[in-house]
Amino acid sequence: METVSRLNVLLEVLKSAPRRVNKIFIQKERGPHRLGDVIRAAREGGVPYLFVPQAKLDQLADHHQGVVAFLTAKEFTTLADILAGASTPFLVLLDEIEDPQNLGAIIRSAEAAGVDGLVLPERRSAGLTEVVATVSAGALAHLKVARVVNLAQTMDELKRAGVWLVGAEGGAPKPYYAFDYTLPVAIVLGSEAKGLRPLVRKKCDQVLSIPLRGRVNSLNVASAAAVFLFEVLRQRLAPRP
Repeated sequence: METVSRLNVLLEVLKSAPRRVNKIFIQKERGPHRLGDVIRAAREGGVPYLFVPQAKLDQLADHHQGVVAFLTAKEFTTLADILAGASTPFLVLLDEIEDPQNLGAIIRSAEAAGVDGLVLPERRSAGLTEVVATVSAGALAHLKVARVVNLAQTMDELKRAGVWLVGAEGGAPKPYYAFDYTLPVAIVLGSEAKGLRPLVRKKCDQVLSIPLRGRVNSLNVASAAAVFLFEVLRQRLAPRP
């Protein structure tokens, strides 16, 4: 992930392309007076920032000026922009997917299946790094990605917009194909280790699973995503009676 550690450069990025800034680390100790300008610009742009000891910044970048910012390989968009560009919304919500390999693979499947946009939480999520872009095999350049502060609140917002929320979780009694995906829908996928968090699961309209018949009792989240996403596409491409 590209880094910026010079104040003037960071302020210009915050002014011209704030959605490219994944996170800013700011020196906890007293530093250059323009750090206040960075904080104000970050707040205005909705960019997350964290105060850390100078020693931490020294580890991240040589000759920094009290800040180190990490830039994404692509600008984030907004949820409103994703919904505005979708006739029958088809979204993917990721609940704390932290492995960039999995994120890249999900993005690749999502773009191929015709997903309108992907939603990531601000915290505990892999960023849009060069690794993610590489694993996506170019799909990241074509898929809208939004970053939100609170995934549960975003789910409420999507419900108000008429979008159904379908969670993917191993062991759920109903199979992944037991839903009418011709409706506006968002597929919700949980983290590699813990799955869907309880509150996120509770807000789903349906929680469905992939039937398994082998000795392995679970699928990688990226593999599970592909199964769900292409079922949505299959149903939407099927001839109407």
